[in-house]
Order: sequence, then C-alpha cells, then structure tokens
Amino acid sequence: MAAVTRSPVRAGRPPWLVVAAREVRDLWLSRRGMTLLLAYAIVLSVTTYLVASNTELNFLEQRESVGLTLQVAVAIGALLALLAAADAISGERERGTLETLLLSPAPRRSLVIGKAVAALTLWVAAFAVSVPYVWYLARGVGVVKVSLLNGFLVGSLLSLSMVGLGLLISMFADSNRVSLSVSFIILLALFAPTQMPSTAQRGWFGDLLLRADPFTAGLRYLGRTIIHASSFGQEARWLIGPGIAAVVVLVLLLAVAGRLRLGLRG
Repeated sequence: MAAVTRSPVRAGRPPWLVVAAREVRDLWLSRRGMTLLLAYAIVLSVTTYLVASNTELNFLEQRESVGLTLQVAVAIGALLALLAAADAISGERERGTLETLLLSPAPRRSLVIGKAVAALTLWVAAFAVSVPYVWYLARGVGVVKVSLLNGFLVGSLLSLSMVGLGLLISMFADSNRVSLSVSFIILLALFAPTQMPSTAQRGWFGDLLLRADPFTAGLRYLGRTIIHASSFGQEARWLIGPGIAAVVVLVLLLAVAGRLRLGLRG
C-alpha cells in the first residue's frame, strides 16, 4: 500500500482524514478494491439467480430467498472489509514501506484510524452493489425497506468488528500470509456456531453461545426480521452480541494503535 508521506499533512485537516483519503485512493485506484467488488457481485448474482429461478415459490419462501441473499451479502461484505484490514499494516511491513509510513507527521493512532476507514469503504461499496439484488427479490413481498435498513445495520456492525480485528492481527503479523491465515481461522471459528446441530443450540448455554457470537447473532436477527416479519423491538436482543463485539474490538484497537512498530521486535 502506498506510503502517506508524499506530501505533508495539511494544516486544518485531521491527520486521520488525510490518511483515510490517501488509503481510499490507493485501495480503489490500484484496482484491488474493484477486483474484490467484482468477485462479490459475481457471488451475489449467482445466489440471486439460484433463489429466484424457482417460479413456484410461495410467499414464505420468497421471504426466505430475500433473507438468504441478504445474509450472504452481509457476510461476504464483512469478509471483504476483513481482507482489506488484514493487509493494511502487515502488507506495508512486507513491502518495506512501513518505515516511511511511521516517519510521516501523522500520529500512529491516526494512521490506524485512516486505514480502518479505507477498509470500511469496501463494505459500503459492497452494500451499494447488493441494493438492486435485494430490491429485485424483496419488492414482491413488500420488505425492501426493512431488508435494506436491517442489512446495512447488521453489516455495519459486523464490518466494524472485522476491520478492527483485521487491523489488530495485521499490526502484530510479520507477513500478509500470517495475517490473512489467522484472520480466516478466527472467521471460521465465528461461523462455527451456525453449523451446530439443533440439539446443541437448545438450552441456556447454546442460546448464550448463539447470542454472543456476532456473526451468528447478526444473521439470526436478519432471518427473524425478514422471514418471520418480526419487529426491531422484538429481535433487538440479537444485536447485543454484534454491538458489543464492535465496541470492544475498536476500543482495543485504539488502545494499542500507539504501539505500532516497524517490526515485532523493534
């Protein structure tokens, strides 16, 4: 990723905003962002085609199609944000540009915040791409507004936690391979509760595990509000896990951002 010291930090502008603007340009002008977004659009197109190709769907199954497509859109959108964040610092370290980055006049916390903002633009772009797909499926059952609002809410919470997680891992990883590998392992662990058998999901412990896991809770919230037509107030408790995860990870990230170093040993 390009270093941010090609020009001094402009007076009157917050350093993190200057860093974010340059990181966003680097992400999208280098075509990395567009490549990830194209892959995202292909996956979403295939998913939408598969769920919409059955002309015999009843009303409930149409809601299930909307819920499934939106869950895929949110989950992969958060994954894109994680990929960008996991590369943000370890990529600089691996390419030998981190030293120049750390010599810039911007505080290290501002560098991390700027990179986080840039990574989040992938989620925003992914959500924008998903809008016509969701509209196409949801217009027939009158859940377009509910789907888009809830999808953006859940996706933003998950993306915030994934960006914070990716940056934390990237700060302490010597290479992109290590950073991406650890990020994927943690992501798989977060998805694991969704694959538990129904018997293991019963009882207080199973329910607590489902609500504590941000991905499981967020996707459950989408399913209940779209498929079962529940209101926000009825299902808001499923957002506690994603909300707490986002806050905890971001606070931890800001707390250790000042320790950003050239290498793990110095």
